[in-house]
Amino acid sequence: MGYSDPTSNRDLLGNRSLCFIFICAFGLVTLLQQILYGKNYIKSGQQFSRLKGEEVGNWSGLISYPDDGGMKPARNGRKRVKTSELFERWRNLQVCKWKQNKEETDNFKMSLSRCCNAPSFLFTTKRNTPSGTKLRYEVDTSGILHISPEIFKMFPDDMPYSKSQFKKCAVIGNGGIIKNSKCGREINAADFVFRCNIPPISDMYSEDVGSKTDLVTVNPSIITERFQKLEKWRKPFYNVLQNYENSSVVLPAFYNTRNTDVSFRVKYMLDDYESSRGVFFFHPQYLLNVQRFWAVQGVRAKRLSSGLMLVTAAMELCEEVHLYGFWAFPMNPSGIFITHHYYDNVKPRPGFHAMPYEIFNFMHMHARGILHVHTGPCR
Repeated sequence: MGYSDPTSNRDLLGNRSLCFIFICAFGLVTLLQQILYGKNYIKSGQQFSRLKGEEVGNWSGLISYPDDGGMKPARNGRKRVKTSELFERWRNLQVCKWKQNKEETDNFKMSLSRCCNAPSFLFTTKRNTPSGTKLRYEVDTSGILHISPEIFKMFPDDMPYSKSQFKKCAVIGNGGIIKNSKCGREINAADFVFRCNIPPISDMYSEDVGSKTDLVTVNPSIITERFQKLEKWRKPFYNVLQNYENSSVVLPAFYNTRNTDVSFRVKYMLDDYESSRGVFFFHPQYLLNVQRFWAVQGVRAKRLSSGLMLVTAAMELCEEVHLYGFWAFPMNPSGIFITHHYYDNVKPRPGFHAMPYEIFNFMHMHARGILHVHTGPCR
């Protein structure tokens, strides 16, 4: 007669129980992925689509940017996600304290290093662009600029920054999302601060956006429209730069032929005033490589924003990157309407940048622990 185990029908953590636990755990993980990322778990090449009223397209929706600000529907027929649902997912993500994922961050940095290499090619230097070089423009690829000895003298000897030189960096966008955030003190505490297109940082705004600036971009269109290409009075522009203390400035001098002369005038002006402020010019090949890198991620536009260029560079130059003032919607995650910029409500030219695509990438990178996107008030 065989032995009968009195506990045989209880299955105390036996095969059936373990199987049940495994199924529950798998279901929970899948549910979390659904909540955070939608129907399809986001892969690096999948993107959110453009906002339209109450709808946001699926991750890889194909969109267009007509002059009226409307949007053609995605061509792949996948389900679209409502803006309210997207905001809810983002709010749910904020419940968890952000922590850097070292493995994900290192992998992303490695990808950028292979394609772009900011520590060597972010700016044109005497090392990467010798005298006599025939430099091809970023957009006007048929145009070539001969690097004469006079132009060569304007370049720094080598890149002023190195790989992961700074521990914690803050990249400040100009979006209205940063207004009333009280993030100024936190921003000023960063080891290196990037800003876009000489935004106002006076006492009226510094409580939210801070005042520390180490590198600020200057779009030549600003010089053309606000300062008459520096062909007449130069002091007003010089005074604006004084707001940024000893920060360096960087310009896309070699984006197209129109940008070159006005960008060079910034260097000439500062030399005339015997300023020690660094003046750098983006290397056109670096910007081309950055454009191609983000195109693979779904960011396809006539021009990447200055913010995305700085974030890309920061990912290679800094150990940890924090973003403030980056948002692509007319309302914050709580559904409250906000101004386009923290200092005005002037909208950009339609179709030039792909801001929603850029922001969705940042949100995805935040979820993966690669960088930290700040959209709420700072404590």
